[in-house]
Amino acid sequence: MKEEYIDVLVIGAGPSGCVSACYLINNNINVKIVEKTKFPRHVIGESLLPRCMDHFEEVGLLDCLKSQNYEKKYGARFLKKDKICNFDFSKKFSKGWDWTWQVPRSHFDNVLAEETQRKGVIIDFENEVIDVVFDGSASKTTVKDSNGNIKYINAKYIIDASGYGRVLPRLLNLIKPSKLPKHSSIFTIVKDLNRPKGTEGTLITFDVVKEEVWLWVIPFSDGTTSIGFVGPTEFINAYQGSSTKMLSEMLKLSDYFQKRFIDTPHLFEPKIIQNFSTAVKQIYGDGYMLTGNSGEFLDPVFSSGVTFATETGLLAAKIATRIIKGENVNLEKEYVKPVQQGVDVFTSYVNEWYSGNLQKLFFHKPENPEVKKQICSVLAGYVWDKANPFVKKHARIVSTVAHLIDMEINNMKKEDAL
Repeated sequence: MKEEYIDVLVIGAGPSGCVSACYLINNNINVKIVEKTKFPRHVIGESLLPRCMDHFEEVGLLDCLKSQNYEKKYGARFLKKDKICNFDFSKKFSKGWDWTWQVPRSHFDNVLAEETQRKGVIIDFENEVIDVVFDGSASKTTVKDSNGNIKYINAKYIIDASGYGRVLPRLLNLIKPSKLPKHSSIFTIVKDLNRPKGTEGTLITFDVVKEEVWLWVIPFSDGTTSIGFVGPTEFINAYQGSSTKMLSEMLKLSDYFQKRFIDTPHLFEPKIIQNFSTAVKQIYGDGYMLTGNSGEFLDPVFSSGVTFATETGLLAAKIATRIIKGENVNLEKEYVKPVQQGVDVFTSYVNEWYSGNLQKLFFHKPENPEVKKQICSVLAGYVWDKANPFVKKHARIVSTVAHLIDMEINNMKKEDAL
């Protein structure tokens, strides 16, 4: 049996794994990635946030992405019947990037992986982790390739960036139910034959068709568009027939997008992900850290997936570098606390979105410019900026402002009645 010896094993070649591995090799750490699938491959999470641009820039992955001509994303639009709310990332509270991209993930992830390999990181594609044994912080990982051949990788540390594969959570029995409501999604990519010209055809839009049901529309620069519905699992499962028929029926709920997408050709049969929110008992242990979706996945409504993955992937790599170099690290303080900060803020906003309180803030007129700037920073991914009241007071501020809006509306109704 073949045996290898490295400093850090990264599981998964998605954005989190590539950011981790690039940071490690930039700091002279012997690193390898193992990836179960063959690239390119499709995953959801096509809408990025400005915060992740900092991560790509720091590890040297930004230039290769800039040359791909991806659709630039300058903000986001939210619709609810005849109501419209536009967020402009250049008008946010926190300092940072004012734009990012909307990307076909099969192409985007492949570009990242190829650049990571050019930097010297070996990626073993179509190699599945089937077992891990820890001896203190050292580990021996059993890997099987596409031909059934087995090899062992001995590592001083493991970063699990396996995303939905959730390798270590499965092998180490770390998975636990999410506290978020059970939601599911159905999605595909279409040939956007009826795409409007100009800015309208490039806008990422979230169309609220029911209080807890919304449609995403993410146009790409190649003329295709990602569309998908998210809602309570019982709502998605109430539709019958093929997934193509289900999605077609759901599109009738959207007054704004029904005509544009009702007969457009699909690039693949719509896929359904049931009860997508996940959680784990712990995000680190002796010899490993979990990053991105391998630890927590909340909800796609604010496009936080890739940014959370790259944020945690970069942080894990920085900590692993120090560990390999013999430094003492307090993982509770230096990893768990900042990761939990991001999870907690995004969780508050997901909960308040589905409660209706956040939607109330989005669509209330006249807008409060200062409140909008602060919320815009959260939507841009700057959920670690505690100078922002909508970050620092995330647990209660949305419901408080929503209550004030309700009081204002009730007072106006009373005045009109007099």
